[in-house]
Amino acid sequence: MTEETSGFAIAVAQFAPGADVEANLGEIERLAGLAVARGARLVVFPEYSSFFTPEAGPDWVDAAQAVPGPFTQRVGAIADGLGAHLVVGMLERLADEERRVANTVVAVAPGEGIVARYRKVHLYDAFGHRESEWVAPGELAAPEVFEAGGIRFGLQTCYDARFPEVTRRIVDAGADVVCMPAEWVRGPLKEAHWRVLTTARALENTMYVAAADHAPPVGAGNSMIVDPMGVELATIGEATDVAIAWISRERLESVRRTNPALALRRFRVVEA
Repeated sequence: MTEETSGFAIAVAQFAPGADVEANLGEIERLAGLAVARGARLVVFPEYSSFFTPEAGPDWVDAAQAVPGPFTQRVGAIADGLGAHLVVGMLERLADEERRVANTVVAVAPGEGIVARYRKVHLYDAFGHRESEWVAPGELAAPEVFEAGGIRFGLQTCYDARFPEVTRRIVDAGADVVCMPAEWVRGPLKEAHWRVLTTARALENTMYVAAADHAPPVGAGNSMIVDPMGVELATIGEATDVAIAWISRERLESVRRTNPALALRRFRVVEA
């Protein structure tokens, strides 16, 4: 298959990041290389790919890095070496916060460095968790969109999937694909929520969603790429692996002709 006949290949990479930043970078490089070898030109990695422990605490603050900084520089070097865009979740150090960090996603382009950044807006203060104790919410800024392969990409994170207005703002900013790094914690019905919400965000916005989760035992797994008609193009179960799908502007335009939901809507998103 070629880009001309099959679109643009993207991947979701699923692994379980730990407390060793160097080991996490090694896994990012390995999985990105595997995805690119299979044809991908953009790879989405999970939330907290730079550093993760199951319980947030002072170690998260210690592990946080500036953006740009050493972690993003290393990710940039991987992108440069592979000639592919990488979207990675990380802990970001904040200049105005001593006790909390930002839950940040960066998109890195080969030869360009960081081309988009997103700080998680909705924090996971649910299902018995209190992410806001150690993580500061992102500002309500205009969505940052970047282009790769003639397709426009936006960024959001994990728990944001439960708030449809987040994705709607991103599609309004011109995105055709949402890259959604996640650490979707396992639990009763949580896998069902993950699948339904990810698919709904694609369907209602007639766009692609590339959702990369942590592998078990903490994460639910099931990283997936969903097309604008809600079709799961590629899915990973519980394994550490990559999944590839070919996306195209032709498919987007065809779906939006069949289901012109964006054009027919009568409401707009406003800040609370």
